[in-house]
Amino acid sequence: MYFPNYVNGLESITNQDLLWINLEKPTREKIEIISKKFPIHELNIEDCLSKNQLPKIDRYEDHIFVILQFPTTIHKERTSPSFSQLSLFIGKDYLISINQGNLKPLTDLFHLCKTGDEKNIHNLMGGSPGYLLHSILDTLVDNLLHILMKIIGNLDDIEDEVFDDKVANAKEISILRREITTLRRIVLPLKRIMLEITSRDVKRFSTNMEEEDLMNYFDDINDHISKVLEALDESKETIEIYKDTDNMLSSEKTNKILSFLTILFTLSIPITVAGTFYGMNIVIPGSVNLGYGYFDYTPLIITVVLSAGTTGIMIYYFRKLGWMDF
Repeated sequence: MYFPNYVNGLESITNQDLLWINLEKPTREKIEIISKKFPIHELNIEDCLSKNQLPKIDRYEDHIFVILQFPTTIHKERTSPSFSQLSLFIGKDYLISINQGNLKPLTDLFHLCKTGDEKNIHNLMGGSPGYLLHSILDTLVDNLLHILMKIIGNLDDIEDEVFDDKVANAKEISILRREITTLRRIVLPLKRIMLEITSRDVKRFSTNMEEEDLMNYFDDINDHISKVLEALDESKETIEIYKDTDNMLSSEKTNKILSFLTILFTLSIPITVAGTFYGMNIVIPGSVNLGYGYFDYTPLIITVVLSAGTTGIMIYYFRKLGWMDF
């Protein structure tokens, strides 16, 4: 029979003989309240209060302590990806989940157990900690799949933008690389710990009637995690290719601009030289220095021929090198 209650002021749910306490935004006072009723080690209390513990599993005589990490929802505004720590105490007739309150699927699952009918609650919690652990992990892994689908969708969008010279997507590529890296850091230890739980702990915390089905259910979760990891590895390779392609195209575009500007500046040198003619102390038509014979214009003719010849030689050499092929 299901009924919601409180354990020393902490909200909990009981179904049959199974007790579930879900503590969000834990404080030392609240965890110490739990430790007075359940056999929680002082070191585990410190781990629960810390937000950046590495995933692990500690086994004791009558319970296990598990730390896992799951991603928080990635919003449309593409903020920095983040992950949240989930601490689990699993005993023979209880399960205690502790998190920072930003694992929305877990919060929704706990709320659903509080407000659902008896049949629905039994389907979610079952009658053993192993069954409830499966429901929690299955919900969080499903959310992990949804986040992965968003990342793959963003990856497809970037594919169309990489070859568009008018779109700058270096920032988008960097954000997506960070999201993929964050997820891989979460999924790799998750896969390892889930394999340990499946092989060593499911039988300890499930009834004889549930044992065979739970093994299949946990194997299904492990299969989903493996598929997520494979997709992340493929996405990591793809985004690296996009990054290299974007860098190459950006460098090529920059080189073309610099080449054009360099050639433009170089070709302006003879014009600059010609503009200095009138600052020379030679006979030039239209200047204050007047000439009275053809030989008086000889310095001007020599300067013009040299400037035109130099310009022609530079243009021929640049075209031969392919620098003027735009």
